[in-house]
Amino acid sequence: MIKTFRGNLDSGGQTRIRLSTKQGKIGYKIVNFQVMPVNPTTEGGEKVMKIFKIKQTSVTAIVDFADGNLLGSVLFTSEANPYYPTHISTVFEQEVFNQDVYVTYVCTQTKKCSYYIEIETIPLTDNAASVSTLRDIRLNPQVGG
Repeated sequence: MIKTFRGNLDSGGQTRIRLSTKQGKIGYKIVNFQVMPVNPTTEGGEKVMKIFKIKQTSVTAIVDFADGNLLGSVLFTSEANPYYPTHISTVFEQEVFNQDVYVTYVCTQTKKCSYYIEIETIPLTDNAASVSTLRDIRLNPQVGG
């Protein structure tokens, strides 16, 4: 089954998408991640939206694929007058996770941006749920506390 999530964020914003369950027996995998300016006919600039496994203490445009908590990132650049998108790059991890995720957004023009995320639900065995939860606790000690 595919679950969809959509919304918008102001530049520098962060939102939580609630996915976790009590026993962690449902896994999730990102299958689609898209962004679009709220007012696409007039807004230019560079937009960076990212999905993380943990809440971020600061929201930046830095995309570090060595960060084990980064699940996905979109870079969207566009020109205004006349408006046209110049570059869209989407990268997301095929990792299965069973925790809440956090979406962050930064824009050079401080404009709102909309997101659309499709996440596939995957039933997990007891062992797979334990492995996913333990991996998250090992990477992020605050998850277990």
